[in-house]
Amino acid sequence: MAFNPQTVNPYNLNPNIGIGINIPFNSSSPSEALFYSPNPNSISVIDNGVFTLNYNINEAIKNNLINFFLTNPGELPLNPTFGGGLRKFIFQQINEITENEIKNFIQDQIDSKFSIIKVLSLNVLLDQQNNNTIVIDLKYKSLYSGTTNTVTFTF
Repeated sequence: MAFNPQTVNPYNLNPNIGIGINIPFNSSSPSEALFYSPNPNSISVIDNGVFTLNYNINEAIKNNLINFFLTNPGELPLNPTFGGGLRKFIFQQINEITENEIKNFIQDQIDSKFSIIKVLSLNVLLDQQNNNTIVIDLKYKSLYSGTTNTVTFTF
């Protein structure tokens, strides 16, 4: 008798523990946060501030992909190797060769940095209305939960 057990990541079991932060950040700054004081001895914050915590591993993976590919290597002083480096393709001639280079570059980056996902499809498309824009559509499967998700980059 065979059965297929469901894998649940232990991080998703506790809804009170934040795994990461959501991207994009909130537009309000901490100095604009609203404070409410029902009693003079306590102060509670109504606004969440700039950073909203993420409590789901699938959303954390998606946010990590976005953060990684929108960061260039060398941007973070204490982690100079972090970053996908997609901006190096910005001022190159856009053609089929460039599309294949970008696709291979992204696939190599994901294979080396994100072992927790499996790429299902990776499309590098030219924007038909704006010839100077590239759209990257990445569909992946989380190896933790088996769920699929899609991330789209436009630059």
